[in-house]
Amino acid sequence: MLYKTLSAAVYGIDANIIQVEVDCSGIKTDQDHFHTVGLPDAAVRESRDRVRAALKNCGYDIPPTHITINLAPADIKKEGSGFDLPMALGIVGAYGGLTRKEIEDSLFIGELSLDGGVRGIRGTLPIALEARSRKISRLIVPEANAREAAMVGGVDVYPVRSLLDVIHFVNSGNGIAPLKADGDALLRESQEFFVDFKDVRGQQTAKRAIEIACAGGHNILMIGPPGSGKTMLAKRMPTILPPLTFEEALETTKIHSVAGILEPGTGLVGKRPYRAPHHTISDAGLIGGGMIPRPGEVSLSHNGLLFLDELPEFPRNVLEVLRQPLEDGSVTIARAAMSLTFPARFMLAAAMNPCPCGFHNDRTRECQCTAPMIQRYVSKISGPLMDRIDIHIDVPAVNYKEMRSTNEPESSGKIRERVVRTREKQIQRFTASRQKIYCNAQMSSRHIRMFCDLSADCERLLERAMAQQGLSARAHDRILKVARTIADMEDTPAIEPKHIAEAIQYRSLDRTYWT
Repeated sequence: MLYKTLSAAVYGIDANIIQVEVDCSGIKTDQDHFHTVGLPDAAVRESRDRVRAALKNCGYDIPPTHITINLAPADIKKEGSGFDLPMALGIVGAYGGLTRKEIEDSLFIGELSLDGGVRGIRGTLPIALEARSRKISRLIVPEANAREAAMVGGVDVYPVRSLLDVIHFVNSGNGIAPLKADGDALLRESQEFFVDFKDVRGQQTAKRAIEIACAGGHNILMIGPPGSGKTMLAKRMPTILPPLTFEEALETTKIHSVAGILEPGTGLVGKRPYRAPHHTISDAGLIGGGMIPRPGEVSLSHNGLLFLDELPEFPRNVLEVLRQPLEDGSVTIARAAMSLTFPARFMLAAAMNPCPCGFHNDRTRECQCTAPMIQRYVSKISGPLMDRIDIHIDVPAVNYKEMRSTNEPESSGKIRERVVRTREKQIQRFTASRQKIYCNAQMSSRHIRMFCDLSADCERLLERAMAQQGLSARAHDRILKVARTIADMEDTPAIEPKHIAEAIQYRSLDRTYWT
């Protein structure tokens, strides 16, 4: 007898609906003939043993007969253990254990344990989105993934704990209530941080540069000796970034769900991601890859912050692969069988020492490095990558008086209010002009000509800086973007010479270290 159920497979961060066709011949054999076709990977082929053991321990002792399972369409590679549940359900249906002859309005996903329990899987959110687009009204998922799937409106999500729960649900139609979730409420509950800028003493110049970077979505590089607070500042940057919108949260959650790093029972990524990979990471780990490509750190940082500490210690080939996502906001990974594109629009924050020993130009300690050693150290970072970093800021060591000061530093909440207000100005400007960007850092050359008009004084100041520091055309655009953000922070419609001058200061490290 033939029985059909629906399931789904994830490719990149999107899902495809898969029809699971189960045929049981009824002819008893001396050996177990259980075949899965339709380009299954090793995990799908191994489901044979999990499904048989789960059925047996749930009271369904399947005799050794010819069982053929086809995963259609057959020209798409299937991977993962999420097909266990629809396979087992199809076998029960093929032997007459289900009252319904077919199940067209429901989609089933889940891995089976040997005792018939249903375990969570990766990629539930994109599967729920695809089910809604295909007008499938019911989604039966493991309890661990239920809140994640319930974020998608327009489809009823039923959490299940065991195979028997699913069989009773199909036969009787009751016993399990659909789960409801309020995504906006979850986002509001997530806005709690355990670090704050009021913990950082001194570093007023660095804090100002970080506020500008967050207000305009600009990339930033911090240069200073060990112990000056570069990592401490970077960890607090997410606390002043604007909160995620629901659409951004869904997109971010899709990536984390596919990567398998979403915590069980968590319905939504409510905070902007903060990723800080170690400098021993490979290019595939940073950008994504694998036989069936998985998202890398740049995609896991989508809509958030990617922090690279000890920047020159990263292999040069790893840093060079950052150039495409920094410019395009996406990563395309091509393989012989497929080509996948992952979103990767993130803020880059990086930190480095000024020299191998870390004390070049330090006021209190003597640098032991020679000029050639310093040049070799900083030349590990290519000029094209440096051009894609809008702000370079010096972070000197904090002196004793600043550390012991009784003045209360400004909190992240106050800084965040100014950042959000500045971002709202940018969104209003771009929306009124029908531009599909939302912060100054995303402006192209065309946008710069539209929104960054300069007076004669500004033109002369910028021309002199370009000539004296030997800045590239890309650095010219970065200066104008940062100046536009500074003007927005001061609620000034036009860019003034003081805004240009401050933006130029944040490129002065080009002259100090890279010439």
